[in-house]
Amino acid sequence: MKIGKSSLGEIAKLRPDSVKRKRISSYDKTEDNYDWIDIKPGNKVLLGEVEGAGCIVHIWCTYMCFAKYSLRNAILRMYWDGESEDAPSVEVPLGDFFGMGHAKHKNFVSLPLQMSPRSGKGFNCWWPMPFSKGFKITLENDNPKLFRLYYYIDYEIYEEGLDSEKEFGRFHAQWRRENPPKVKKIDSKTGKKISKANPIKFSLFGTQNTEPLKYNYRILEARGKGHYVGCHLDIDNTTFMPWFLNWPGEGDDMIFIDDDIEKEVPTLHGTGTEDYVNQAFSQREKYSAPYHGTIIGGGLNWSGKITYYRYHVEDPIYFNKKIIVSIEHGHDNHRSDDWSSTAYWYQKEPHDQDLFPKLLNRMGRKPLSHAAHVIRKSACILLILFLIYWFFLKELIGILFL
Repeated sequence: MKIGKSSLGEIAKLRPDSVKRKRISSYDKTEDNYDWIDIKPGNKVLLGEVEGAGCIVHIWCTYMCFAKYSLRNAILRMYWDGESEDAPSVEVPLGDFFGMGHAKHKNFVSLPLQMSPRSGKGFNCWWPMPFSKGFKITLENDNPKLFRLYYYIDYEIYEEGLDSEKEFGRFHAQWRRENPPKVKKIDSKTGKKISKANPIKFSLFGTQNTEPLKYNYRILEARGKGHYVGCHLDIDNTTFMPWFLNWPGEGDDMIFIDDDIEKEVPTLHGTGTEDYVNQAFSQREKYSAPYHGTIIGGGLNWSGKITYYRYHVEDPIYFNKKIIVSIEHGHDNHRSDDWSSTAYWYQKEPHDQDLFPKLLNRMGRKPLSHAAHVIRKSACILLILFLIYWFFLKELIGILFL
């Protein structure tokens, strides 16, 4: 069987008798309604293991856990064709894998990933995941409390094997976090310290990025032959700057492919964070499209948590030897916000496990508390109220003593 299209235009096409649809799920084997599995703290469970050739076509799950940040502490791993335990092709916190970071869930719709009602707790993945010898999927509960999981893994088995198996890359996903990324403090033009006291230069202009591979936030680094198919970016805006537009973007995407990495010249050079995610002018509106969108746009003056996504389904980015997908954090990497991301790509195995960042421990994965943002917002509101009060008090005093 050769993997083909499964779009609406191809849905009437009949498959060979050797193609079988299968499913692994958490249904109650006693035919009662206890259709879940419970994973104790510190335990890792096997969600599914299959031998043979085929393709995973859909994964659905939902969960229940009373631990804080539980979606960051349930770790999903996937293995293809007999990969060893220490070299998974996918190693991503559960919530981040399904399209949104910050240990949050929100309703959104994209083509490959969706979070669906109720309140985004129905997780769906339609990335196709081919295999020629088999697959294994595990989930580790690194929460201090029980993690309850309901799930389906829908897949096809090809009894006659996977035709032209070398034509198909294996699915990979990688989670990263830098809190903060490496910050550039000196203006390359002037040699002076980059300062928030000059908000125009801090936020928009005035510096040159002469060392992108040193300072840019890295979304993906992979070696081999394959193609990058997108990511979601999760930014926690921790910069305190209420006197100007505190937009944490303005960072150009820079993708280095093959020999251009040694030259330190981007193969693909973008024009800004919102431009990379196919939107415009420091957007804040919630928006979902098949290949790009904003799930959360930040609070007052872009404060707090933000999630954007961009999936290269119609325009995958190919590499033959190596790829580095990067983006500036603020124009010329001067901002020190909290960045994390999940990248998705296909490549020929074996992948280079050394290029996977070591998964952070529970504290390293923990989203930032919003207490600082609440204090900052409250201080700004109190200052505004004080100024209003002072203005009207002066007017009142003036009227009384005329």
